[in-house]
Amino acid sequence: MGRRLLPSSAPELVLGTKGDSQVILPSRSYHFGRDPMGEVVCADPRVSWHHAVLRPARGGWILADAGSANGTYADGRRVRHAQVGPGSVIRFGDPDDGPWVTLSSVPGAPESRTAPAEVPSATGEFRSPILIRPLPVRTIRIGRSPDNDLVVDDLLVSRDHAELRARPDGSYEIVDLGSHNGTYLNGQPVLRAVVQQGDIIGIGHADFRLVGNELLEFVDIGEVSLSVQDLEVRVDDGRKTLLERLSFPVGEKCLLAVVGPSGSGKSTLLNALTGLRPADGGTVLYDGRDLYRDYAELRQRIGLVPQEDILHSQLSVRRALSYAAELRFPADTDKTERQSRVDEVISDLGLEARADQRIHSLSGGQRKRVSVALELLTKPSLLFLDEPTSGLDPGMDRSVMKMLRGLADDGRTVIVVTHSVLNLDVCDRLLVLAPGGRVAYYGPPDKTLPTLGFDHWPEAFEAFEHDKERDWAAEYRASPLHDEYIVEAMEQPRPRTCPGHATVQLPKPQSRTVQLGTLIRRYAAVLASDRTFLTIMVALPFVMGAMARALAGSQLNQNTALNALLILCVGGVLTGAANAVRELAKERAIYQRERAVGLSRAAYLFSKIVVLGAITVGQAVVLTLVGLSGVGLGIHGRGAVSLPPLLEITLAVALLSFTSMMLGLLVSALVRKEEGTMPLLVFVTLVQVVFCGALLKLNGVLGLEQLSWLVASRWAFGAVAGTVDLHAIAPSTNTADPLFTHSPGVWGLNMGMMLVLSVMEGILVLRMLRRHEPAIMRK
Repeated sequence: MGRRLLPSSAPELVLGTKGDSQVILPSRSYHFGRDPMGEVVCADPRVSWHHAVLRPARGGWILADAGSANGTYADGRRVRHAQVGPGSVIRFGDPDDGPWVTLSSVPGAPESRTAPAEVPSATGEFRSPILIRPLPVRTIRIGRSPDNDLVVDDLLVSRDHAELRARPDGSYEIVDLGSHNGTYLNGQPVLRAVVQQGDIIGIGHADFRLVGNELLEFVDIGEVSLSVQDLEVRVDDGRKTLLERLSFPVGEKCLLAVVGPSGSGKSTLLNALTGLRPADGGTVLYDGRDLYRDYAELRQRIGLVPQEDILHSQLSVRRALSYAAELRFPADTDKTERQSRVDEVISDLGLEARADQRIHSLSGGQRKRVSVALELLTKPSLLFLDEPTSGLDPGMDRSVMKMLRGLADDGRTVIVVTHSVLNLDVCDRLLVLAPGGRVAYYGPPDKTLPTLGFDHWPEAFEAFEHDKERDWAAEYRASPLHDEYIVEAMEQPRPRTCPGHATVQLPKPQSRTVQLGTLIRRYAAVLASDRTFLTIMVALPFVMGAMARALAGSQLNQNTALNALLILCVGGVLTGAANAVRELAKERAIYQRERAVGLSRAAYLFSKIVVLGAITVGQAVVLTLVGLSGVGLGIHGRGAVSLPPLLEITLAVALLSFTSMMLGLLVSALVRKEEGTMPLLVFVTLVQVVFCGALLKLNGVLGLEQLSWLVASRWAFGAVAGTVDLHAIAPSTNTADPLFTHSPGVWGLNMGMMLVLSVMEGILVLRMLRRHEPAIMRK
């Protein structure tokens, strides 16, 4: 875990204002003024926009006037630079009745207490604690249930979440009680760990800190800042730079829009800020905390709405959000609690009239609102959106941007990547990226075009495209806006650790069984709502079965047996593979987002296997019965393993269909886009036909025989041929294959190999799914 030395003589203090207070930490500076992006905002007209700065120093805290018009006063005297500490009273604009703040010691800590030589770095810029209580003599139980010692009213928190226990030696330890979303110590998931002075315990949106002999509780209510410092992203072994030393601040309740020409690095920046693809250099601070190092904890406080829809469009709005709430909230959350939260976000986003409407029938703007509603379920403090207005008409564009303005005003920090420049006026800040991933402008939207030297946006984008020699970043750095909106706003210490080398430990998903149950119910509901899938699912086995029946006639004989059994196997391959070949590719955006917030990869895959497996086996039974019921199978008595021959054939075709379904899932996990699945389905079917052994002699043919061992139809055709003793019905060189032998051992081998192939394909699918997860989760 990265660690940082803090100034040894700058104590933590409580900064009090009229009706409010906050703990200030020696890990950053605090700006006073009328600027709403500052840490302490004073609306009084006597206060300058940027009035003063309070900085940590080796001698304690230094108060510096920022060139204000009416002056800064410490303990009644005007100052330019002065050391302040506990007991100081600071006024702005007037020494007698100007707006004021006071400084005092943190409760329970000696006034001259110094930070330990080494403490966890970037533990956060928490506001005033909502609760200060003595440390326990024995145990404090923390959770959502009202009977806990510390009650955290947060649906991300389990009813009985964790315990803070006193140890015999006077120290303390935090113990997770099997919570759904995990317990964190300094950003890292823990089951049991010793807690040192100054350590941060994270539970849901709440953080607890040991200070002296007291426990301070802080709650992340959404008003957080983001600080991007020297961010760099490189590819091709460092030869190509996508982002070049980007630095900018994003204040509390700020709506920031990121614009720029194609190829300027907007999506790369979004991936770096959300942790999907961490930067190779630089730092992203979430309210003073290193996002990459503390990603395991902070990911639950970040909402991301990608360009693609992240909900199943076949479901209604309310039903889709309800399933999402089941996955994101603990299993011990009552249905009424979950539904209350779903109804709340539906109301907040004005979707009441559309709540029972299927998502695919909504307009583009309404679908985007539903995606935002999904992210708001967990009350994220930081919300990112990728091209939310793409493809929308100007009216819808305005509506979506006004919605984002409202979300920021309600107490969130919102960052939107967009190509649209129609409604940038509703934003607080605008970041313009130039080609090469450099900052061409950062500041208020109304100053953007004058700074760039244009009257209209099309002219600016044309210049980005054609004026290759212009150094946009250098021009902006030389402007006073750079000093005002970036340099002065980011005067704070920087972490010593490089996020590109951070090691992230993610908690194992809790309640996999509960997740599996929810995923199975959701997936079954999605398929039941897909009329196209239902039609194909019902028709395909009947069509293929009818073809097999037509070839078989009334009796399997020398002329009909080979072709009838071949069509039966081809039908098994098609039904299984066709069911699954699109399923992972079409849900990739959904999987990536849900995986980032705690979805179990295994539970996700097994939900597909259970639902599709049941459908596929059912289809195989229909296929076999339609194809061979009433047909003389050419064998007297029992099959190869003494079961009725039709039952043995049904089992073999069912297992072939299941194995082909697993192969379809593997293909779906391999392709980049859903459109690439159909050509591969045709290829897979042809390979199964060629290597099943019905058309070509494979036994004893070096290379072909070994390759056929990887083809499920080879073993399935061997099983059905062995059941009816195909060589006895239709003697030929091909049917003399040892795998077609009418014996229990060979039949068992054929069935067993299909099981082996199914397991191998499942393992490969799990590995392929990992490739589509956020990069930080794969490290």
